[in-house]
Amino acid sequence: MSAWRGQVVVLTGASLGIGAEVARTLAGHGARLVLAARDAARLQLVADACRQQGAEVELVPCDITDESQCRSLIDRAVARFGRIDALICNAGQAMWARADEVADWRIFERLVQVNYLGAVYCALAALPHLKASRGRLVAVSSLAGKTGVPMRTGYSAAKAALNAFCDSLRIELAGSGVSVTVVCPGFVGTGSRARNLGVDGKPLGRSPVSEAAMMTVAECTRQLLDAAERRDRELVMTARARLGMWLKLLLPSLVDRMASRAMERGH
Repeated sequence: MSAWRGQVVVLTGASLGIGAEVARTLAGHGARLVLAARDAARLQLVADACRQQGAEVELVPCDITDESQCRSLIDRAVARFGRIDALICNAGQAMWARADEVADWRIFERLVQVNYLGAVYCALAALPHLKASRGRLVAVSSLAGKTGVPMRTGYSAAKAALNAFCDSLRIELAGSGVSVTVVCPGFVGTGSRARNLGVDGKPLGRSPVSEAAMMTVAECTRQLLDAAERRDRELVMTARARLGMWLKLLLPSLVDRMASRAMERGH
């Protein structure tokens, strides 16, 4: 029997990419789902696909940059299912622009709001319920939060803040039964890179890289859910990325060059 069967899972960023795949996979495992995203139409399509697999679904259109909407999301989950067993903070937004070319500096504020504060708001609202269930908190971060990469200065900084928050929170929650798992994917072929913010602070409208050589969203989802089930503290998804983390301690300038080449190749 799947460890997710009957579990109440709140998932942000569920309307596309990794979030949509996680939702559909959890539905197949018999989880009870509370799905959140800003795009209500896309979210409805994902919810319908989950219900077709027999899953119970609560659909909550939500902007996680708004603290009150995060509180309402958690309240809706508890009102519907009576408890929360897992919170997966997946919602995020990236950038693709050199810092010295950014015309609208509000892009940096936006990236902090979406990638860091939104996860913090949801986590804090859910903590009493996760403590009651001895549940799981999963934050979808990025390799860019482990080591800075060009074209993603604001995104890297926001994800680094998320990593530090989760590491600190994990220590505070020791003995509570709540696990904190930080997931750090690299390039994943989500098909959503057209939403990356450009120099003008607006979505690019196109993917800046080829997604053919990237990790599939299905493989990313499998690794994410396996790590969450095991209650791992952190998941770095590829051997090359794990090697890079060790090399950064010894040869940081080499890792800088590796990061630059990876961005140029798009994987």
